[in-house]
Formats: sequence, structure tokens, C-alpha cells
Amino acid sequence: MDLTYTPEEEAFRARLREWLAKALPELPARPDPLDWPGRRAYDLGWQRRLYDAGYGSLHWDATPTRRLIFLEETELAGAPYVGANFVGLLHAGPTISAEGTDEQRARWLPPILRGEAVWCQGFSEPDAGSDLASLRTRAVRDGDHYVITGQKTWTSHAEIADWCELLVRTDPAASRHRGISWLAMPMDAPGITVRPLRTLAGPAEFAEVFLDEVRVPVANRVGAEHDGWRVTMVTLSFERGTAFVGEVVACRRTLGRLARTARANGRWDDPVLRRRLGRLNAEFTALWRLIQWNVGAAGAAGGVPGAGGSVFKLRYSQARQELYDAAAEVLGAPGALDADQEWTAARLSSLSYTIAAGTSQIQRNIIAERILGLPKGR
Repeated sequence: MDLTYTPEEEAFRARLREWLAKALPELPARPDPLDWPGRRAYDLGWQRRLYDAGYGSLHWDATPTRRLIFLEETELAGAPYVGANFVGLLHAGPTISAEGTDEQRARWLPPILRGEAVWCQGFSEPDAGSDLASLRTRAVRDGDHYVITGQKTWTSHAEIADWCELLVRTDPAASRHRGISWLAMPMDAPGITVRPLRTLAGPAEFAEVFLDEVRVPVANRVGAEHDGWRVTMVTLSFERGTAFVGEVVACRRTLGRLARTARANGRWDDPVLRRRLGRLNAEFTALWRLIQWNVGAAGAAGGVPGAGGSVFKLRYSQARQELYDAAAEVLGAPGALDADQEWTAARLSSLSYTIAAGTSQIQRNIIAERILGLPKGR
């Protein structure tokens, strides 16, 4: 597979770099990480700038390679991350683009792209986290509406969201993967209670969501009734395949900073540490090449990432944790234990990566069954 860029793609990169150099100095100061309303406004404002400049739709209305260039260049330039727009831009939006009707695309995609709407993800439940197919939140058909009752947890950005990509069981008699539907639920509907969950790292970016006979129009269903598991696999393929691209670039930059810090504080004299940092450099270089391969494969498959995203997600989750273990070794106990240090917050956050977007155990199962052709476990 050819992993080089075409002249047209390199010209796109150059235009983007030029625009970022002008746009970034004009941004207001970043809000406090604990101020989620402020972060929502900041993130939506950045998305609006991208939209006005013609870059707002690159997360799905572009070739996978251009999307990769966009994510790489914005991270290298230190541009704001998608933040509160994470679910809308990287999960729900691409799913609606791939699976929604023309009416649904026209209704939901423009507000995401213009920085007017935040989405959250209502997948996991207290008894259906990694085993997502065992979810029990029920949606009973009542004319042109579903009446939904149940509970979701680890719902990303629920406290500031306008919409929720919601998985419900529409056929309780069906077994596991069958009988599930994918709905777009307005977060201001009566019967919704949101309780933020504060993480070890500090911010409350997740929440519990309680649903008490919430009415959602049938027209808000993406895909056929009871076909939600297949639609969900499309969502998760985007989450595992391309959603972490910018973070790999960030990790490579962090590794460079660690090497410079080690040279400055004398830790570079330790040959074991040097080998560790060198191995991590090779690891993240290989992960970047894997991203390029996955993006190329996605382009050949119509833009939806495949099972190769699970290979990436599995190894990246572990490599990120190893990176911040190495950071603790470079910084020593005082720097590693200082709660105000960005290293500490990033290390605490890294602990979630072997769980988020499907646990490492789930990724191994996907790789075993879909890539290696091994039989399913019983």
C-alpha cells in the first residue's frame, strides 16, 4: 500500500498550515478545565471558526487521507482539540453521515459542523459496559414515539449535551445483539435526569443518565428497527479507527519533550531509560504508520474503518500508559506526584484508555475473530 501523499494532498496541507498560523493567535484564552460550560462555548467557537474557513466537515465529508492530514496538522500546530464536540464530530456525525437518511443528515449534521450542538454517547449501562450487547434500557413503541426507560453510565459530556446517541432495546425477547436500536435523543426531553461523575483526574466529563418514560420520535431512529447493533459497529469503528489520530501526534510530541527534559535533568545518562524512550519512539512511529494503513483501507472500503482499528486501539492504549510511566521515571517522584503537573493529569487519564471505546479484552476478541478467523468463545 502506498503511504505517501499526492501533490494535491500536500497542497491541502500547506493551505491548512497557513490558515492555522493566522487563526490560532486570534483565539481567546482557554477556560478552566473544570468549567464545562466555558469549555463547551470555547470548543463550539473553535468549531465555528473551522466551519467558516471551510474545514468544518473534514471529520466525515472528506477523503480519509485529508482527514488524517487535518488531524495531524491541527495537533502539531497546538490547535484546540475537539473537546466537547468529541462525540458529535467523531462518533455520531460520521455514523449519521454513513447510515442516516437524507432528512436526518440535513437535520443533525449542519448544527454539529457549525458548532451549534454538542452530542453525548449513551451506550454503557451499569450492567452493560464491555458486554454492551446485554444492555437493558427499553424502548417501547407507542405510535410515532418510543417510550424509553432505563439508565446509562459513563455518558460522555451528558451535562452539556443537546443530543445523545442512544442505544436501546426495542425487542426484549430477542437475544443479545438482536433487538437493539440506535436513536438520537434530545437531552431536553422530559424524564431525563443527568448526574455528573467526577473522575480521578478531576473534571466531570462523564455522567449517569436516568431515563423515566422519555418519549423519542421514531423518526429519530438511525437505521432499521432492531438493527442498532450493526449501526453501533459503524460508530465504534470510527471511535477506534480514526478518533485517536490527534492523540498519537500529541504522544509523539510528549515523547520529544520527555527526551529534552531527560537531557536537562541528567536522566539521559541512564542507558536503560534511553532504550525505553527509544522503544517508545519506535512504537509511536509504527502506530502512525498503522493509522495511515487503516485510513487507506477505510478509503478503499467507502470511508468506514474496519477491524484494523481494533489492532491500533489495543496497542495504542498500552503504549500511552507506558509513555506516562516513562514520564514518571524521567521527572522523578516530586514531578510525577504533583497534582498540578499536566503530566500527572495525563497519566491518570491514560488509565482509562484500556477501557474506553471497548476494553482491551474486547479488542483482542475482535482481532481473534475478525482478523485471525478464530472461533468465538463460549
